[in-house]
Amino acid sequence: MSVTPPGFQPVVRKPDFDFPEDLPKYWWDNDPAKTLLLAALSASFPPGERFFIDSVRYYQDQITDPELKKSIRAFIGQEAHHSKEHKLMNGFLEEKGVGLGRIEREIQWFMDWLRKHLSPERQLAHTVAVEHFTAMLSEEFLLKFDALEEMDPRIAPVWAWHAIEEAEHKAVAFDVYKSVGGSEFARVTEMMFVSVMFPLFASLHLAQLMKEEGELGNLKSWAGAVNYMWGKPGIFRKMIPSYLRYYSPNFHPWNQDTRGLLEKAKKRWLPASLRD
Repeated sequence: MSVTPPGFQPVVRKPDFDFPEDLPKYWWDNDPAKTLLLAALSASFPPGERFFIDSVRYYQDQITDPELKKSIRAFIGQEAHHSKEHKLMNGFLEEKGVGLGRIEREIQWFMDWLRKHLSPERQLAHTVAVEHFTAMLSEEFLLKFDALEEMDPRIAPVWAWHAIEEAEHKAVAFDVYKSVGGSEFARVTEMMFVSVMFPLFASLHLAQLMKEEGELGNLKSWAGAVNYMWGKPGIFRKMIPSYLRYYSPNFHPWNQDTRGLLEKAKKRWLPASLRD
């Protein structure tokens, strides 16, 4: 099993994004399904990020490695800023008529249910699994392919910044989990649970938003989104090998070293003040 590259640390950035009033309603490729899929994910981030922070913070005092302790502080800082910026984005989109408030409340209910019914170990295993999903989405979906180029240039940097930081801290929760002796059984079975719930929530919320927007019968948009994810370029299809590697006992998030990809993305999408 490999480890996080020595000396590599996530960077806590403090962006201040503006959301212009004339931003088009469908800001990703002028397409309802693509745009509303990301809008639905954005609605889930504030309650989700708080859950991830709490699950890692629970074990913070048990960590003795100074580098990992530093990474935990950076992880908490990054996730807190993600929650803040997406809360602002969600409010902006809500004002434009996209019904994200209900989705955020549903995810908050689910996070509260997990807090009540899962042990701290299981909660951290859940975070580890979702962090792998978000890292895959960030690296394959937003940073390797042309999704950002297809977005309105005034909102693309928000998604680039979030994706870069998800990839930077992709191993922090995992390293904490291994350091405190989390079981392989819980790690693997929680990923099985997440593998059902993550796409289920995303699909249901996308369908709800498409219905509310009067786009549920827009077969062209649905077909284009399905082709983009599973056909050509087939983002989700190309994520399958990375997903399956999670089940190996030798898995570590940094088995796939994406530092070069991150440097390239930072130079392309982040202002100089946010790169380091």
